[in-house]
Amino acid sequence: MTERWTSSFWNSLVRRSTILAIGFGILLPSASGQQPETRTYKNSLVKLVDPAPLLNDHPEFVQPVIEDTRYEAPVLVNDEGADLTVRAWRFSYNARGIIEMPNNLLAKETAVVMVHPWGIDDGQGWDTPEPAGVADFCTPTKNHLAARHTSEVINPFIKSLRSHVGCVMFSLPGTEDPIRKLVYRSVNSTPTAQQREQGAKELSAKLKNFDYRGEPLVAEFSVSSKTPVIDYFKQFPGLDAGAKYNNAGFWQQPIPVTRDITVHPDDIVIYDADGYGPMRDYLKKQGIRHVLLTGYATDMCFCKTTAGYDNLSKDFNVFLVGDATLATFPSNNTPRYTTNAHISFAALNQLVTQVSWVKLSEAAK
Repeated sequence: MTERWTSSFWNSLVRRSTILAIGFGILLPSASGQQPETRTYKNSLVKLVDPAPLLNDHPEFVQPVIEDTRYEAPVLVNDEGADLTVRAWRFSYNARGIIEMPNNLLAKETAVVMVHPWGIDDGQGWDTPEPAGVADFCTPTKNHLAARHTSEVINPFIKSLRSHVGCVMFSLPGTEDPIRKLVYRSVNSTPTAQQREQGAKELSAKLKNFDYRGEPLVAEFSVSSKTPVIDYFKQFPGLDAGAKYNNAGFWQQPIPVTRDITVHPDDIVIYDADGYGPMRDYLKKQGIRHVLLTGYATDMCFCKTTAGYDNLSKDFNVFLVGDATLATFPSNNTPRYTTNAHISFAALNQLVTQVSWVKLSEAAK
């Protein structure tokens, strides 16, 4: 009887102590000794004095973010044994300013994902159709600017992290066709060196044999007297990337990763048409919890496609690398302002970092 009472007393005491500790925000270790599943986050904000502009490292590509009111918040992600620091920010209407916070990540539980690194106008053979075709950033000149951004900003960033993070992944349009299956590793298969060599030859031949000519701009069309504006845009829209101007089959080509990215044999390529599920499941199986998101275009594919943050933020801690992305920039000769605008809007519900804020610990280097 005494033994049963003593056991019951101690069990009750442990339960009460647990409740008391949680009530005061004290973290209790799990039975396995791992980090607890929840913790109390103190949302205390300290105003920053004269902070430097955000996204200020590559002003040629991204207009720096300048906001009068900025705060420092406590660490949000705080992995035990972290070896990768990622400072980040977001905007809050209710806090009436930008909130910045440090984050401590485990590199092996982090993936670097690049959205739509299309190999357009880069010499591989997949080119913008003439005389009025539309692809990627819509003109060859703008495509070349984006290519330079890839080679100067994104590729060095990925190379610096590749041997430390758990996964490097690229997303491409379409499905895993027979040619790209030979060229790139996917969530389903890993080609041999011989298969890659054969695939590269087939890819080159396929792309270079396509007829990159579509129809010229429509020369004339009928508009009504009452609604000429409506009729005008119906027949001459701002964007027509269909067969008329791009030629039938253009979007069915095996779109490659741009030559401006150094693709490692262990890098993974996922395909939009396969949907988000296979990508999510693969990342989870690899133990990935965090995603550093890069790529194109900030206003479209970067948020809405299979590897976009609308999907990824449902399951992972996502950090948008704000200077490793470019928005489309119609009516402008620079992506600076549109990228700033779309990253700023995304920051309402996403964390934004920048290349210089993602740092490996000295021990990890």
